[in-house]
Amino acid sequence: MRVETFLRQSAAADPDRIAITAGDTCLSYGALDSASDRLAAALIAHGAKRGDRIAVLMENVPEAAVSIFAVLKAGAIFCPVNPQLRADGIAFILRDARPVAILTQAKFLRACEEAAAGLDTQPLLISTRALAALPQGVLAFDTAMPEAEHALLPDPGDDDDLAMILYTSGSTGRPKGVMMTHRAMDAVSASIALYLRNSANDVVLCALPLAFTYGLYQLLVCVRTGARLVLERNFAFPQAVLDKARAEGVTGLPLVPTIAAMLLSMKDLGPQALPSLRYLTNAAAPLPPAHVEGLRKLFPQAELYCMYGLTECARAAYLEPDELERRQGSVGKAIPGTEAVVVDERGREAAPGTVGELVVRGPHLMRGYWENPAATEAVLRPDPQTGQPQLHTGDLFRTDADGFLYFVGRKDDMLKVRGEKVAPREVEAALCTCHGVVEAVVWGEPDPVQGTLLRAAVVACDPALAERDLLRHCARILPDYMVPRTVEFREELPKTASGKIARRLLVEPDAPPLAPATGPAAKTGD
Repeated sequence: MRVETFLRQSAAADPDRIAITAGDTCLSYGALDSASDRLAAALIAHGAKRGDRIAVLMENVPEAAVSIFAVLKAGAIFCPVNPQLRADGIAFILRDARPVAILTQAKFLRACEEAAAGLDTQPLLISTRALAALPQGVLAFDTAMPEAEHALLPDPGDDDDLAMILYTSGSTGRPKGVMMTHRAMDAVSASIALYLRNSANDVVLCALPLAFTYGLYQLLVCVRTGARLVLERNFAFPQAVLDKARAEGVTGLPLVPTIAAMLLSMKDLGPQALPSLRYLTNAAAPLPPAHVEGLRKLFPQAELYCMYGLTECARAAYLEPDELERRQGSVGKAIPGTEAVVVDERGREAAPGTVGELVVRGPHLMRGYWENPAATEAVLRPDPQTGQPQLHTGDLFRTDADGFLYFVGRKDDMLKVRGEKVAPREVEAALCTCHGVVEAVVWGEPDPVQGTLLRAAVVACDPALAERDLLRHCARILPDYMVPRTVEFREELPKTASGKIARRLLVEPDAPPLAPATGPAAKTGD
């Protein structure tokens, strides 16, 4: 099924049902379908063709959803762009993807124009309305859509057409454009909806950027199932977001560790804060065990799904909530309709307890990296048994005796301390079990004697917490070689544009920043 069909079917089933709530704006499925039809017609009228790339650079506003479905209805490929990126970050994506148009908000026009300045062909700029007149040559949504009221849309394309090119955050190097087909996005959204048991009765709050996988699939799964999506631009003001969630009767709350930590630090928050809540999900980065326990106490009526995913396949594994007690730290097993296997260096399935690389198989894999065959071949390799492509994630996992998956760390992040292999993630998890620690990051510093010295930085909510407390805590639960040499206290940790902790900015302090040091981007994640 093509992705725009999700909207067609939900609008036909109940056009008056609310699809999106954002602030004081409510958009029904019928209105969302009609508006995206008209915007698609406007794109075609201005020269967009099947297979063209069209960038969508917006915050979590209703026009972002309209834009995504409009691009797909025009037969084009949408390229989400994080609005928190600076002009040089936007310019990289524009140079690489070469979009024929940019759909954006008036507040980002200057950054778009600056980023597009060096392009051979200038993309068409279509903007949401502004208080002042738009610059010359910029088309307004409000005028473009009525003009295209009666234009014909193209016949549906093939399910194997590209639907999206989504750029990685660049936390491990140069960003790469992940190519996802309609078929792959259909498969993974169907799988997510199945294990979360989503239906038209759900109301999902999304404070995660629609420009990243985790946030985007909140929209796609809601539209697929006819559910309502409550859009928030970020989680910078948690009390206001929670007030909105309670008023809207939110049943689903996707979060990342940063948001979980903010919720758990709110002293006046009680179990009745969200009485309609049915489930919570976590992805982007593993939740520390203390956060899992805290969330379950805070929302005892809600089920918590710990998940693992990556841009190249959206989602790979999830843990059923009733396994949380027995499988602490696990991200479960492969999502329905797929496989996730830990393999050794020879590509053979690793024995339980043995650390190896996670390999993912199934219909939800990316087609490859946009115009980057070398990078594609490095991670999409044929299955030795079937010859079908399988995704080598670059992430280290182990399984227990029952096949449940446990994340160990990135292959590239592994350190050698006193001759022993150390996964920074395991040390970070230990630090987060100390009362008062909100976030932690661990990195290595070269040392001629020990090979590597472990350094750590934490964000703490307890002002009485001292470095010696953390070092003693680690010494009680970790082997001696895994105890950090030093622990720094910081007000915040550097983040990628998707909200993940950017370890490389601690290892390479002179590296260019990946995201603003402060502000809403640091509150959300992929």
